[in-house]
Amino acid sequence: MNRRVRRKVARKGKEKVVFPSYPEIEDEVSSLERNGVVDWTGLPDDTVIQLFSCLNYRDRASLSSTCRTWRVLGVSPCLWTSLDLRAHKCDAAMAASLASRCVNLQKLRFRGAESADAIIHLQARNLREISGDYCRKITDATLSVIVARHEALESLQLGPDFCERISSDAIKATALCCFELKKLRLSGIRDVHGEAINALAKHCPKLTDIGFIDCLNVDEIALGNVLSVRFLSVAGTSNMKWGVVSHHWHKLPNLTGLDVSRSDIGPTAVSRLLSSSQSLKVLCALNCPVLEEDVNFASSKNKGKLLLALFTDILKDIASLFVDVTPKGRNVFLDWRNSRNKDKKLDEMMTWLEWILSLTLLRIAESNQQGLDEFWLKQGAALLLNLMHSSQEDVQERAATGLATFVVIDDENTSIHHGRAEAVMQDGGIHLLLNLAKSWREGLQSEAAKAIANLSVHSSVAKAVAEEGGINILAGLARSMNRLVAEEAAGGLWNLSVGEEHKSAIAEAGGVKALVDLIFKWSSDGDGVLERAAGALANLAADDECSTEVAVAGGVHALVMLARNCKYEGVQEQAARALANLAAHGDSNSNNAAVGQEAGALEALVQLTQSPHEGVRQEAAGALWNLSFDDRNREAIAAAGGVEALVALAQSCSNASPGLQERAAGALWGLSVSEANSIAIGREGGVAPLIALARSDTADVHETAAGALWNLAFNPGNALRIVEEGGVPALVHLCSSSVSKMARFMAALALAYMFDGRMDEYALIGSSSESVSKSVSLDGARRMALKNIESFVLKFSDPQSFSAAAASSAPAALAQVTEGARIQEAGHLRCSGAEIGRFVAMLRNPSSVLKACAAFALLQFTIPGGRHAMHHASLMQNAGAARVLRAAAAAATAPLAAKIFARIVLRNLEHHHIESSL
Repeated sequence: MNRRVRRKVARKGKEKVVFPSYPEIEDEVSSLERNGVVDWTGLPDDTVIQLFSCLNYRDRASLSSTCRTWRVLGVSPCLWTSLDLRAHKCDAAMAASLASRCVNLQKLRFRGAESADAIIHLQARNLREISGDYCRKITDATLSVIVARHEALESLQLGPDFCERISSDAIKATALCCFELKKLRLSGIRDVHGEAINALAKHCPKLTDIGFIDCLNVDEIALGNVLSVRFLSVAGTSNMKWGVVSHHWHKLPNLTGLDVSRSDIGPTAVSRLLSSSQSLKVLCALNCPVLEEDVNFASSKNKGKLLLALFTDILKDIASLFVDVTPKGRNVFLDWRNSRNKDKKLDEMMTWLEWILSLTLLRIAESNQQGLDEFWLKQGAALLLNLMHSSQEDVQERAATGLATFVVIDDENTSIHHGRAEAVMQDGGIHLLLNLAKSWREGLQSEAAKAIANLSVHSSVAKAVAEEGGINILAGLARSMNRLVAEEAAGGLWNLSVGEEHKSAIAEAGGVKALVDLIFKWSSDGDGVLERAAGALANLAADDECSTEVAVAGGVHALVMLARNCKYEGVQEQAARALANLAAHGDSNSNNAAVGQEAGALEALVQLTQSPHEGVRQEAAGALWNLSFDDRNREAIAAAGGVEALVALAQSCSNASPGLQERAAGALWGLSVSEANSIAIGREGGVAPLIALARSDTADVHETAAGALWNLAFNPGNALRIVEEGGVPALVHLCSSSVSKMARFMAALALAYMFDGRMDEYALIGSSSESVSKSVSLDGARRMALKNIESFVLKFSDPQSFSAAAASSAPAALAQVTEGARIQEAGHLRCSGAEIGRFVAMLRNPSSVLKACAAFALLQFTIPGGRHAMHHASLMQNAGAARVLRAAAAAATAPLAAKIFARIVLRNLEHHHIESSL
């Protein structure tokens, strides 16, 4: 016997919607029950409908596709009374596909002109409310068709961005078609003529709420004819004749709330409106400079009437509207909402106040005006948090957007106002925002995530977000199919990932995989989400463990795809930065090699060094610098045109930022480790720009330039070019004056290469082909170089410790010399066998200065604990350096520094030999 499936009734107002039963489904259900399988289709229909009502449209569609029962329930009319198309690209075809569901549609939100054009294809004749944003391209024709097809319309809102192509003709058409209109709010209309307003007054007797916001011209006299109006907003509207306004509008018999915020209204007009209007209860005049400048204006003259301005206590004044409610703290709107005694007129007033305050506060925040810190800290932040409790979704969204906006001081440099961020945090704003982010409404998710992202620039807020579970929430939102939600969530993870303490938490929450998936999901459409995802991955890739997880999740392929295919500079910059950070862990993982082996990676980065955007060039050069530490990558970069591109970059960045200069020189330094590349750099004209960069006042820049010139100077042809291009004075200056020990060290080594005799042999054959006409005094340059090399070495030769070491072979004496001579960063340098061999040969050089310099260099390369000390010791053993070092240590004519340093190097070699044999 089959189980009988009851038919459920969903109530819609006074209607009853009866759902059919399906015998074939009943058989399936019964069979499943007999087998002990949990059957979700066995849920009562009204339970399923309630479940569906808590989901967004996309999730409803996914669930509806699982079985025939849910497919039928998914198109239930009660689920389609409202529709939010803002996150979707809605064209005529999509609208037509939804038409069968929209028979009872009453509320519609849309975004953009294309969606506006498609509205009529929904065939939703019973539409009561239409709200649209991004309306700049909507025309009179489109709006006229919309209102003509929806005569039952009661509410029409277009904004808050400007409706630049809508004129009074469309307003008149609205009046002639929509006799039931109760609410009309339009933003950014150029001219609202009297004829259109009079049409509204004549044909729309129920019109109680009018907003002509941020308009250029509005007929004030005609507005005085709309006798039905109770709530009127002309906020941000210019060219208002306030004398005319005060003379006519006070006669409006039902006018209860008036909003003149962000206008040039003065104290005289305000006083007259408050004193003359019998019905007016609230006048909102926020951010009205003329009114605020009058220090003698008294706002408390008119009892029973409220003036809301920047200089009044807004929350306290609004609370005075309550007759029987004692406000609990500063959450006035929540107190009103929780009140047991309902007053219809008060409810309408408070609902209107929420709407106009949320818009005005957002507009003030967007303008980023100076001098409003006190307002934001004492009232503004609390008002926005109050408004986030609203039952009006658009008010909640604007309040969250306001929080995201008012905290930002400089968007370009991601600079926020710390006091404002702390005010939000102290008033419980983080908890509130995270709760909104968990809403099923995608508009709220997006704006809440944006606010969390911006506030999280403040490290204390970021900590609070993490402690309240915000990382898991954002990681979840990053998986959203709604691009706007995913974009803002990725922005939140980007800002949170700046803190080292949050990176592992993001990885544990699945944030890495979510971010990588975002790139693949929106690779062809969504520059904003791609930039944020790549930026977050770049921060995470700076961490050793997270960088491995990025690679495992497919991040290398995703980021290379962006670097190759995306044309938006923000995405290119962050993708290159992420690849640079991935390649920075060569000693601890294989990501460096993996990036180089990814098809098209190196070619894309070389190409990006030619970008017109400095940030892109900088990050691409940084990535190539890190990648050049791998031998195979180094040669592949050169094969991809990297030498020519980086030389051109170095030549062009004399006036660029220090960051770009450092990375350009650093990338050439990395490539020049290969002698073939070094020769190619010299031939391409790379010497001159490197010498120019060596003259930089920025230590990081002249350090990398010195490193590149050191590598180039190994080749005698390049050494001669350096002399001919005036490089000796530049290197001498670095050697003697740089604040960076590493820069001084590498400048000394470059000078030693240049004057150890090999360049002289090359010069005898002929000067470099590019500089045949130059007359160079090698002897003068040599004397200058050797003098400064000697001075450099002597700075690390403490006479007292040297005397002790000369008199005793005790390890302690040598250790003291070593400690005084150590250049910490030199332990990171890795030399080739040819370079080590050259320093060993230099120990036999007749110049006592070069002998001392060579011994000093070998000491730095073999100090125990150095990253490559064992490698260098092995190379020296292979080169028979021990015998040469013993000879140098024992030579009667050798300088004391050379002898002591040689003895220390011998001791280092013994240490490494013992260590390697253990």
